Amino acid sequence: MFGLFNLGGGEIILILALVLILFGAKKLPELAKGLGTGIKEFKKATREVTEEVSNAMDETPTPPKRLPPTPPAPTPEASQVQTAQTVPQSSPGTKA
Repeated sequence: MFGLFNLGGGEIILILALVLILFGAKKLPELAKGLGTGIKEFKKATREVTEEVSNAMDETPTPPKRLPPTPPAPTPEASQVQTAQTVPQSSPGTKA
């Protein structure tokens, strides 16, 4: 378990005794509770990030929607021809 730090049994007992002397018997449960809560929150956050990344990787991206082609803009010559061809209409009550 403590192979990473290369600690033996006697060294672990010495460290625990020093912690007991420094913080006292009344503070140890509070410290352990805070440490446990912190580890729990860290694991929860790590799990949520991992799930979010895996969900994002699993989703297939939808192809972008294509807009319908727009008709070409009329040229100035074409608009002059259209205005020349229109005939003004008179209202039914007036005579032309």
